Amino acid sequence: MEKFRRHTKKALVGVIGGLVVLVGLVLIPYPGPGWLIVFGGLAILATEFEFANAALRYAREKYDAWVDWLRLQRLFVRLAVLTFTGLVIVVTVWVLNGFGILTAIVGLDIHWLESPLFR
Repeated sequence: MEKFRRHTKKALVGVIGGLVVLVGLVLIPYPGPGWLIVFGGLAILATEFEFANAALRYAREKYDAWVDWLRLQRLFVRLAVLTFTGLVIVVTVWVLNGFGILTAIVGLDIHWLESPLFR
């Protein structure tokens, strides 16, 4: 019975931690806590899986290196990264029909703001 409980707990931690990591990965390009959610998911997984502990250390090192590198760059590079991030957000909101929903709520008839996936 104890072995079954251990395996059940490990499977549950794996599923929950994996889902949290996936949600975090989807949210990384958006303003908000994307990386924090990824790190949280890896921390959940690390309670039962050694590979997740190593992945958490690796991800923290890479994240810190990215932040340090970006901090040392000229304003132009930082603005380019910010612009790219903004474009990813705008395109995703457009593809998911966020602008189409907003124009429908406001009552505007701007068809090019509607996602091609929802026409």
